[in-house]
Amino acid sequence: MSPAAATTESSDVRENILATGQRIMGAKGFSAVGLNEILVAAGVPKGSFYHYFGSKEAFGQAILEGYFEDYLTDMDRMLIQAGGTGAERLVSYFQAWEANQSFEDCQGKCLAVKLGAEVADLSEAMRAAMKRGTAGVVTYMARAIEAGVADGSLTVEQPPVEVAQSLYQLWLGASIMVKVVRNTEPFRYAMTTTRQVLHLPS
Repeated sequence: MSPAAATTESSDVRENILATGQRIMGAKGFSAVGLNEILVAAGVPKGSFYHYFGSKEAFGQAILEGYFEDYLTDMDRMLIQAGGTGAERLVSYFQAWEANQSFEDCQGKCLAVKLGAEVADLSEAMRAAMKRGTAGVVTYMARAIEAGVADGSLTVEQPPVEVAQSLYQLWLGASIMVKVVRNTEPFRYAMTTTRQVLHLPS
């Protein structure tokens, strides 16, 4: 096997472990999932795991970093690169949020919601990764709000970054409540509040 092929295979194994871990932990949480469950599902031996990750904590940190990297790429596509007004892009983003945050099984798509409170108390490294990732989300949201103010499609009464922080917290809370009440009413309330904050028609 050539060095390039070996590198590709190694990367594929690592990404397979990460994707499997993200899916399972997205459903069950971090503490409730053992490494053996992940490795069996990924079809790799324990030795392979420790070749790529020094500990379960390091694995969790890598999952969060990869999750937010992908999430911010999607945010750039939806909030910065997409067509339409700033207001239209923000509404589309929150509609996509609702579609992805199923209260039945998020399949790793809502990792910030699932793991946020749990890992912040378990691991400083994972808490820091979560903090960096969520700060990135707020930054993209603030940029979209700034664009909406500039094109006249929305208005805000506080600095865009403060509005973005408030909206992100609102939608995180709504995502948790959706899981509690087992219906999507919290998202409806969140969208109503979002439209009020951004001065959009209902």
